[in-house]
This record gives sequence, structure tokens and C-alpha cells, in this order.
Amino acid sequence: MSSPAAVRTTDMLPIGEVAERAGFAASALRFYEKEGLISGTRSEAGQRRYPRSVLRRLAFVRAAQNVGLTLDEVRSALATLPDSRVPNRADWARLSRGWRERLDEQIAGLVALREGLTTCIGCGCLSLQRCALSNPSDVAAGSGPGARYLPTALRRR
Repeated sequence: MSSPAAVRTTDMLPIGEVAERAGFAASALRFYEKEGLISGTRSEAGQRRYPRSVLRRLAFVRAAQNVGLTLDEVRSALATLPDSRVPNRADWARLSRGWRERLDEQIAGLVALREGLTTCIGCGCLSLQRCALSNPSDVAAGSGPGARYLPTALRRR
């Protein structure tokens, strides 16, 4: 991402406008800035200003979150973007190339979840008749916490 100081003042947006346009709370922008996902500068009056290009980075953050990337994965991906120019289509294609497999896993997991909503998911509740057959005496608890029969891609978070 280009240095905010090198960007023309007219290309700098106040935090409220960025928050509104990107669909994030201003507090999220401050958090992402603290975490190094985005960067901004301060006006002479001390107000946060961001380069217009931050909107693309925030769109990437949103998409990455929807795919299930962790904050560390998002940070690592964004760290590979060029500092000297605004990221282009090829940059974004390169970053998202590995998401397809992850999305396919999540889709398969969601389909399995939809098909099994009325059956046991291994949560240990044993409140459904099916649970007594699928998870007798809560044997799933020996496999670890949470809904053990829930597809792995959906337990990642």
C-alpha cells in the first residue's frame, strides 16, 4: 500500500466515510490499523485519514473473513501486497487463489450440516432419540470439545 503521506490530500478520506463505505464500524478500522492491516495518517487537527485505496484492503479483509481466514492469515496475505502502488486485479487473484479449496470444504460442510440438522452432531446433549444411537453415552466427548460430528470445516473457527 502506498504511504499515506505520498497520497494527495484530496485522496484521503476521514474515518467516518471509510467506515460507512466499507461497512465496518470505526472501532474496527482503528483495530485493523493497530493490527497493521491498514494504515492511515492524522490531519493537522488530529483526525484519522485513510487513502482511498484502503477501501480495497478492507474489501479484501471482509472477503477473507467470510472465507474463514484468521486475522494472522489476513495480515500475512496483505503483507505480500506492494507498498509502491495500489494492488491490482492480479494481486487480488494471487491472494485469493488458495481460497477455492477452503470454500469447497465449507460448502461440503454446510451441505452435510443441512442434511443432518435433525440428527446427532455429537454435542453431548443426548436430547434427540437419534443421539442415543449416534453418540451413545456421549462417546463423542472423548474426541474433544464441541460438536464432534459437525463437519471439520465448520468447526475451524
